[in-house]
Amino acid sequence: MIYVDIKGFIGKILEIDLTSKEIKEIPLDVEIAKDFLGAAGYAVRYLYDFIEEETDPLGPDNILMFMTGPLCLSNAPTSGRFTVCSKSPYTGIWGEANCGGYFGPELKKAGYDGIIIKGASDEPVYLNITEEKAELKDASHLWGKGTLETHDIIKEDSGTNLTRVACIGQAGENLIKFATIASEEKAAGRTGIGAVMGSKKLKAIAVRGPKKKFEAAKPDQYKEAVSEMIDNVNSSFTTQMFGMLGTPGGVDKYNMEGELPIKYWTQGEWDGAFNISGATASEMIYTKQYPCYSCPIGCAHKASVAEGEYAFEGEVEAPEYETIVSFGSLILNDDLKSIVKANTLCNDYGIDTISGGGTIAFVYYLYNNGKISSDDIDGLEPEWGEIEPALEMVKKMVFREGFGDILAEGSDAVGEKFGISQDEIATAIGQEVPYHDLRHTWGMALAYSVGTTRGPCHCACDMYMVLLGLPFQDLGIELVDKYSDDEIMAKNCAIEYDYRSLYNSLVLCIFSNPPPDMVAKVIETATGLEFDIERIKTTGERIYTMKRLFNLKMGLTPEDEKLPQILLKPLEEGGSAGKTPDFEKLKKLYFQVRDWDPETGYPSPEKLEELDLDNI
Repeated sequence: MIYVDIKGFIGKILEIDLTSKEIKEIPLDVEIAKDFLGAAGYAVRYLYDFIEEETDPLGPDNILMFMTGPLCLSNAPTSGRFTVCSKSPYTGIWGEANCGGYFGPELKKAGYDGIIIKGASDEPVYLNITEEKAELKDASHLWGKGTLETHDIIKEDSGTNLTRVACIGQAGENLIKFATIASEEKAAGRTGIGAVMGSKKLKAIAVRGPKKKFEAAKPDQYKEAVSEMIDNVNSSFTTQMFGMLGTPGGVDKYNMEGELPIKYWTQGEWDGAFNISGATASEMIYTKQYPCYSCPIGCAHKASVAEGEYAFEGEVEAPEYETIVSFGSLILNDDLKSIVKANTLCNDYGIDTISGGGTIAFVYYLYNNGKISSDDIDGLEPEWGEIEPALEMVKKMVFREGFGDILAEGSDAVGEKFGISQDEIATAIGQEVPYHDLRHTWGMALAYSVGTTRGPCHCACDMYMVLLGLPFQDLGIELVDKYSDDEIMAKNCAIEYDYRSLYNSLVLCIFSNPPPDMVAKVIETATGLEFDIERIKTTGERIYTMKRLFNLKMGLTPEDEKLPQILLKPLEEGGSAGKTPDFEKLKKLYFQVRDWDPETGYPSPEKLEELDLDNI
């Protein structure tokens, strides 16, 4: 390996062996960084060599990586995120989740681009990183506690509220397959990486390191480039809308157009949507914005509930759009205050609200369609619109109590227990589908199935946003009708997958969308690497394809890349009534656009050579 200086990176990674308790620093492999940048791109190239199909995701041989990107700690908009990667215990393929807040920049301040965690401890521990040293500490007093209390205790023990924490709650400890890692009430939410952390008996990582600062390769040009980028993001309609209404700001529009999942994907419109919308939240529960590091958008909000049965003292993180759907429209619950309660429970326990809420909503669907009885689910009666059974299921799920032991394994496990056809379960590749109905934007059929890198994802190929007019034409994306299932849509999705793969390696938030040439200029002036539109496209495709190779190595086949009929059956009412894509046609076209073998799913030798991946 050749090590050279690239600005934006610190040049060091902290490696922890929890079995031997050895802690050491290793140099960043800059050859990987040049080809894959940081965060998820760096992690997938690194982990590919060490994880096998036989590797137990919850065993000591699985590796967990916390990684920052080359722009982290800078003032580039939304660049303060970090990524956690591993083999997923939920899907068995690539596991990846990124998170906002302040943990990522603090890790870089402490002098590290990332952390590699190997092995497993016999007893609960937490990793404490300061400017002086990194050490493992006893976490027996933290084990069994929620993420909120864990944060408070660690911060108090450290002597400063500026210590940044990433930790698991009881869901991670109990190996719930979709457990999250929480940081400052934000969450690395999907693919069950919290369970990987729990399997290693690693309760938390605490970081406090005020020394390091961001250094750009070309300071004057960088200052100009990032100023232009900030102005662009600040002037965006998305910034204004999310700043005022949060991510639930789209609820009313989605309901009107048929994008909002309702009554477990079986209803096209709902009168109760306004009661749980961003507009209502801004009037009823929001107290202030709660932005992440270096973020001019501030989509996150604090919330309070002063009256009623769900009242509490103080402020909590307000529910995001996906949680609003899970515990709202998906079960026909229009009580916004009750959704705040559900969100706080999930955040504290450390549960992915998409998978956890989706699994619970599936139980509602089965119960209300007469496929299961109250006796099957510990006496619960989850009638449509009633939130209390959902709150009870959250607790049962986390502690694996009674029926909760099946809930903890997800929707497919529930379906298998009761003999339900896979076509009635809103999952793909073993994971619950997020909440932008593919019958509204047909490209989302590809985002939830074919070629997805971490199971169904609304961030890796966000065609529902792109087709609103994001400035991506320079990448080759064409603004087509959202009800298109032709080659242009397949090509658009491929390009967007590549671009978001680059985003997840920088790491940038998908709500920040300056023109790609601005992004290229910021990368170049920050790192010193020559970057233009073509390099953005090539690097993104290389990262995306590397994740594809990882998944194929884990045993993924084209037969696994399918969708259930509950997501494809046309609805009778709403903005997308009567509409659904020809999924098999789209799948075939996507393989052709990608130059993948339709039988094996592998990229062609020519494609791998083009991307400098023929040595893998």
